[in-house]
Amino acid sequence: MPLFTVFTPTFNRAHTLQRVFDSLQAQTCRDFEWLVIDDGSTDNTPELIERYQNEADFPVHYLWLPHRGAHHLHNLALQQAQGQLSIKLDSDDGCVPEALARLKHHWESIPENMRDRFSGVTGLCRDQNGRLVGSLFPSDPLDCSAAELEYRHKVRGEKWGFLRLDVLRQFPYPEDVPGNFIPESYIWCQVSRHYLTRHVNEELRIYWTDAPSLVHGPSNPRTNAEGHRLMFKMVLDLESGWFFTAPLRLLRAAVQYSRFSFLSGAGVFAQFRALRSLGGRLLWLAAVPAGALLWWRDCARFPQK
Repeated sequence: MPLFTVFTPTFNRAHTLQRVFDSLQAQTCRDFEWLVIDDGSTDNTPELIERYQNEADFPVHYLWLPHRGAHHLHNLALQQAQGQLSIKLDSDDGCVPEALARLKHHWESIPENMRDRFSGVTGLCRDQNGRLVGSLFPSDPLDCSAAELEYRHKVRGEKWGFLRLDVLRQFPYPEDVPGNFIPESYIWCQVSRHYLTRHVNEELRIYWTDAPSLVHGPSNPRTNAEGHRLMFKMVLDLESGWFFTAPLRLLRAAVQYSRFSFLSGAGVFAQFRALRSLGGRLLWLAAVPAGALLWWRDCARFPQK
């Protein structure tokens, strides 16, 4: 059983996967497997992964399935992963050679009798030009929940690290959701209710911002409206208690919950009934007019066919 499962979801990214492979080849910690799950690529990804399997001195597992969306790949990775710690490395990114070794070091620096309280370790990202992405953590190490990091410490920008696989398996994505994407905050909100994360100010992931890595053009908000509705509902249900710390941030979440609910076909009464917390319902009540305005704007920009 390896310590790490490095999970890479991919879809037609043969032109960027070399970054991931080169990063893993260079790791000073070799206690890992690479799990690549292909969401129906039509480029030469299968042939490329076969070459990697022949060249690598670490296990490379590859699964291809018809195009279904990122949340389905995530759930499948939870079933297939053999490591103790799961780390997602996107198909257009890389990491520094010491990344896994440093994450292992910081995990083992948590006393063993305290690790059950922690979901994992998170570090920083830098872009391909060596510039820090996002903000630093206010202290190092910083032990807190993901919600506390966002609302109390107001840390912003891309971060990267691992989560215990047994923790992730407690919070899979729902499978019967239209569209192909549910934001990762859907999972982080739930993890944050039960576990701390250790945060360290070390730049470990290389977050590429070049043109081949980016998706261009406006996307139709209807496509993944249900996935976004579920994510913002989770925020209102589990994190509305942070209102007095970050009122505007939670009001914006309530506006987006209403907007994506309308786009999903859920009316006002259905939106109210779906929320489980009193705080979430009060926030929604204040935000639903703005959510309706955004919905009308979306309908004008993207008429339903």
